[in-house]
Amino acid sequence: MSEHQESGLEKVIAAPAQLLEEGVETFNKVEQELINKKPFTVAKEYWNNLGPGLTTGASDDDPSGIATYSQTGAQYGTQLLWLSLFTFPLMAVVQEMCARIGMVSGKGLAANIRTHYSKTLLYIATFFLVAANVFNIGADLGAMAQGAKLLAPSLNFALLVIAFGVISLLLQIFTTYARYAKYLKYLALVLLSYVASSLFIHLNWGQVFHDTLIPSFEFSRNQIFLVCAILGTTISPYLFFWQTSQEVEEEILKGELTLAERQHSVHPKTIRRMRADVWTGMFVSNLVMFFIIATCAATLYTNNITDITSAADAALALKPFAGNFAFILFAVGIIGTGMLAIPVLAGSASYAVSESMGWKFGLYRKLKNAYSFYGVIILAMIVGIGLNFIGLDPIKALIYSAVGNGLVAPIILFFIVHLSADKSVMGKHANKPVITWIGWMVVGLMTAAGIAAIVSLFI
Repeated sequence: MSEHQESGLEKVIAAPAQLLEEGVETFNKVEQELINKKPFTVAKEYWNNLGPGLTTGASDDDPSGIATYSQTGAQYGTQLLWLSLFTFPLMAVVQEMCARIGMVSGKGLAANIRTHYSKTLLYIATFFLVAANVFNIGADLGAMAQGAKLLAPSLNFALLVIAFGVISLLLQIFTTYARYAKYLKYLALVLLSYVASSLFIHLNWGQVFHDTLIPSFEFSRNQIFLVCAILGTTISPYLFFWQTSQEVEEEILKGELTLAERQHSVHPKTIRRMRADVWTGMFVSNLVMFFIIATCAATLYTNNITDITSAADAALALKPFAGNFAFILFAVGIIGTGMLAIPVLAGSASYAVSESMGWKFGLYRKLKNAYSFYGVIILAMIVGIGLNFIGLDPIKALIYSAVGNGLVAPIILFFIVHLSADKSVMGKHANKPVITWIGWMVVGLMTAAGIAAIVSLFI
């Protein structure tokens, strides 16, 4: 063997060792940087990294969801607490797929479906999504007005509904996206009021942990419907559209205004940051569900108060058992979560309609540059406000919303899983096999839940 060949062979043999040495050196540098940082700095960086994932997860705990969780705790105690643990990874996996689709394709979910699949199916799904969202907006506005009246009984219900609707609408239309996103992010902190309210009651933690870790279920009509309602309000179609579109809005905020600019290779570090954001948001969402069910179980269920029809009912019923401060926290949470969720409900409906029709869209645009996009938001808000003046029962509104979600969720989930697993669309960021498997499991679960929810209404 010549000296030249020996030299080449030595380089080949030495390459892995050199890469390993460089990797260890890089790891040590990163580790030392983290050690040198103060806890406050680490926490600040973590908070700054949070964005669309946090607001999407937080918006899931809207007044309608709070009413569902309160009803669950009041009627069945801690028996269904295991759902908060069960839905967390499923919800996080779905929302992460949505986020990746937005980041890699540079387009919203409806725009991707329009490009790659049947437009007819997209139009049908969008119709049911908008209908469900409008009913949800109406129910949330009514719940917010009821929550405000708990704190100040002299206030007029009708004026409160209109005031909350108009304030939310004005913020969506006339606030810049950068400021609006920051407003939503800080508003997510209101969810901590539900964690704080649990501090004022006595929880049987042994029973709580038992029912969280060991699933229990009764095959009764009411419990089937409640479980389906919880699945529908946690793994909800409006979250899919909002998450995907917000990732696109974030790219536009960085100056990537055209589709060509946004369709670039996404750095693994960016994907990791997105994943931390999404999983944090979904964790917060399910943590709040956990504490609402546990709080209502420890107070209302143990005192045989099971007739809870709204979030305001739950807050009022808590007062004698949890104290005045817990009651105030619960009531304030209703208003705050409504202010967070309503823009997401209206916005996701508008993203879906605008992308389906090929209109200009985006909260980064001014009203004069996207009349159709903002027109859908305005119409959804007006109809939502109006529902509170035609005698619509808020529980019926939630039922209609649940039925709409039950019909549309499996269809949209099918597209999400198929898109995020398609290498021709996602490239190297396509799903890993285990993620695709979990995705199809969620599709099957939500299909069964949708069918069960609809059947339980008629049987």
